Order: sequence, then C-alpha cells, then structure tokens
Amino acid sequence: MRLTGTSCAVLLAVCIARAGAASEAATSLEHGYQLMYAFDFASAEQVFGQWRAEHPGDPLAPMSQATNLLFSELYRSGILQAQLFVGDGAFTGAKPPVSADLRARFDVVVADAEAMAQARLSEDAQDRDALFVLATSFGLRADFAALVEGRHMAALSYTRQATRAARQLIGVAPDYADAYLSIGLGQFIVGSLAAPMRWVLRVAGFKGDKRQGMRNLQITADGGRFLGPFARILLAIAYLREHDTKRARDLLVGLDRDFPSNPMFARELQRLASKAN
Repeated sequence: MRLTGTSCAVLLAVCIARAGAASEAATSLEHGYQLMYAFDFASAEQVFGQWRAEHPGDPLAPMSQATNLLFSELYRSGILQAQLFVGDGAFTGAKPPVSADLRARFDVVVADAEAMAQARLSEDAQDRDALFVLATSFGLRADFAALVEGRHMAALSYTRQATRAARQLIGVAPDYADAYLSIGLGQFIVGSLAAPMRWVLRVAGFKGDKRQGMRNLQITADGGRFLGPFARILLAIAYLREHDTKRARDLLVGLDRDFPSNPMFARELQRLASKAN
C-alpha cells in the first residue's frame, strides 16, 4: 500500500498520540507511587483512584491501590520500620490486629487486578503489564499473609506464584526491571532460612539464594518504574540483616534525600548513628 503525505501525517499523529498516552500513564501512576513512598497514602489513593476511573480495565490501577493499602498498613503497624527486620523475631513476633475493613478492601482490589490482568492475557499471552500485575498481586498477597497476618506457609505459596509470573514476564521482556523484585525477594527470604528449613523448602520446590536475590533486587532498585524505591528499602533491610551497615546507610541516605517527608528513613539513620557511637 502506497502512503500519501496525508496518510503519513495521520499515521504519525496516531503514533504520537499513543506515545503521549503511554507517557501519561507512567507519569500519573508514578506520581501516585512517589506519594506512597512519602507516606502520603491518602493522596496516593486519590491518584490511583482517579487513574482507575479514567482507565477502566487497566489492571495497573487496582494493583497500585492494593500496594498503597499494604504499605499504609505496614506503616500503621510499625512493621515497615527497618529496625524491626534486623532480627528473626521481626518475622515471628506478635502482629497488631488488622482491621476487617482494610482486609476486605485489600482483597477486593487485588482480586480486581488479577481478573483484569487475566482478561488482558486471554487476548495477548505476552502482555507485559498484565504479567507484571499478576506477579505483583501474588507478591502483595504473600507480603500481607506473612507480615500482617503471620501466615508464612500461605505466603510461600503466593511467593511461588509471583516468581512464576515474574519469570514468564522476564522471558518476554528481560528489560522489565520491576519484575525482578518478586524473584529477588523470594530468593533472599528462602536463602536466609536455616539450612534444614532451606532443604525442606527446596524439596517442596522453593529455591533460595541470598546473593542472587539481592542482585535481582538491585536490578529493580536501579531501573524499576514503580517498585524501585521499594527494592531500595528491601535492600537496606537485607544489608542490615547481613550486618553491612555501610551499604544500608548509603541506601537510607538516598531514600531520605528522595522522600524527605517520610520520617522512617531519617529515624533509621539516627538509630544507626547512635549505634555506631
């Protein structure tokens, strides 16, 4: 087919419009995540809710709402403070009760995200964002089960599903940096367990490797569109557990610089300084 000057102009306009829409999506959703990492959860929910209203059927919106709900609960309960993760007791201690309303809202938005993602995948099995939403939704379910509810075996099952979806995404789009967080977190958690438990989990199909897990988290920290700061938080926690205070401090300094209204990073830096003195 021969393109005339007019048809070329129309085609170019369509391409520009599509590129602009993609940029708008990234900018709006990224802004919501920046608010979330600054612990302005109410404003983040407004951004994600508005995006969902304007783009029904986009699974990234309910996934983002679920992420914001989880982060707000982790902050409310104190679980997200890095010092609570330094000892193993952080994973086994008593958890503050979660409100039934928050649990119900979390379940609804996660289910919506998964259903929308599956609908997209039924039309295109290699849909990058849909695969990312599945991986992240399973990861959110794992985090909620383990950190909020203390249901560790259920969390491992969700982690395996998150890893499977993330590996499928990486097979399609190896440059999708956010996908590496689900894989890296699972590898680090299982790799950090005592040898007998690691052996049991390996027999059950769970593979752990602390160092490889941290390398995968670093990929997300360096290039993640939505989860980069989360990966940096996880790496800071990992380095604290590994007694690598310098690297943990460097990450926390950067997070405190990028999110000055978030008190957690400055507080943890002060704690590290007091411990050093």
